[in-house]
Amino acid sequence: MIKFGTGGWRAIIGDEFTRANIQHLAAAMAAKMQAEGVAHRGIVMGYDRRFLSKETVKWSCEVFAAAGIVCHFVCRSVPTPLIMHRVMKYNFPYGMMVTASHNPSLYNGIKIFTAGGRDADEAQTKDIESYIAAIDPTAIPRMDYDEAVRRGLVIEFYPMNEYIDDIMAKIDMEAIRRAGLRIVLDPMYGVSETALGTILITGRCELTVIHREHDTLFGGRMPAPSSELLHMLATNVVDMKADMGLATDGDADRLGVIDDRGNYLHPNDILVLLYYYLLKYKGWRGPVVRNLATTHRLDAIAAAFGEVCYEVPVGFKHISAKMAETGAVLGGESSGGLTVSGHIRGKDGVYAAALLTEMVAVTGMKLSELMEIIRAEYGSRHMEECSMPFSPELKESLQTRLFRDRELPDFGSFAVESVSFLDGCKVCFGNGGWVVIRFSGTEPLLRVFAEMPTEAEAKAVCACVKTHFGI
Repeated sequence: MIKFGTGGWRAIIGDEFTRANIQHLAAAMAAKMQAEGVAHRGIVMGYDRRFLSKETVKWSCEVFAAAGIVCHFVCRSVPTPLIMHRVMKYNFPYGMMVTASHNPSLYNGIKIFTAGGRDADEAQTKDIESYIAAIDPTAIPRMDYDEAVRRGLVIEFYPMNEYIDDIMAKIDMEAIRRAGLRIVLDPMYGVSETALGTILITGRCELTVIHREHDTLFGGRMPAPSSELLHMLATNVVDMKADMGLATDGDADRLGVIDDRGNYLHPNDILVLLYYYLLKYKGWRGPVVRNLATTHRLDAIAAAFGEVCYEVPVGFKHISAKMAETGAVLGGESSGGLTVSGHIRGKDGVYAAALLTEMVAVTGMKLSELMEIIRAEYGSRHMEECSMPFSPELKESLQTRLFRDRELPDFGSFAVESVSFLDGCKVCFGNGGWVVIRFSGTEPLLRVFAEMPTEAEAKAVCACVKTHFGI
């Protein structure tokens, strides 16, 4: 019942996300660490604000402690990137973060990080699943949590200051101090306020925070910084005449942005802005990495500066691996996750927000002004995204038609230039637009992404897919 997707193992609380399954996974990780000869180095563990997150860490610690593995337990709710940072900086073999990221509140989950602070890749997660299959769930040794603490097999600590200091060392804090920015922050009832709020206040920003309470139901919404869920943030930005609004998802590894005019900036826009800023204003040089469902405007910027844009499958582990391979300065995805060279090898919404704040301070321009420059130089594109639930029968039919028979819709006047099955199905058109059809790796949904020169064209392409496959 424990299967890993693109964002770790996620399941509905009380259905598959149970104490028995959690400890089964912990036992598999303990066995894997022992087999690899790294058990003596311990494991870092953390959690977010979701229901049962802290208890999940404690239940896992009981299993690791019984196996003699020391658990370094970050004992207050923290951003996921903090755990990745800790694994990287102190050379731990593994880390575990209890979170379901931006999924609905009914879900919880566990992300596994490997040496260097990377997301566990497919080979690693398949290996973990093989250990899970080999363990008898009725015979898992456990040690009482308090006893494990007394024996030093669980070490409770809180390294928030070190994580914040490392981010501020990479950011031009003096430029931010001089700018006197007014910012509204929406942590979406998640875990970013302490880290990001501290950075912004240290930068002498005038900061207003909304949705800061601990609410395991996330206000009845998904903790995802999408355009549909950031209306209150946009209203606050306009009413307060703020320079920008910043939002992070439930575990703070993804970023959402409202510009100075109250407009939602698509994550593609954020990636384009930051890559442009790193190359033009900071003088960095290097390629960029995006997944196949992310804007091709990154390709245009890379080409303009004599650089290369690399395309990889969906899943941030592919982005971080390609960045390491190519020396890329930025990697990201259209769902709001990004990372920059010199930081952790995974998504960090806190660092991304700090860098975006630096960009506004250094350039002396509003986000809306910067976007106008980007559109003038590299053209305007619109992305349309559709997510459709499916029955098991429909999924089987879609898999057969799309990925075995490779059946494509008739896209009418949009001339097909190329087709790729690297991850799902991606069709590129002669006008520079494209559409991706793939199954979500975190939820039972079929996702369709289309980027076209106009909104009408993007909607038309998505409609072609829905009509053809009857979804």
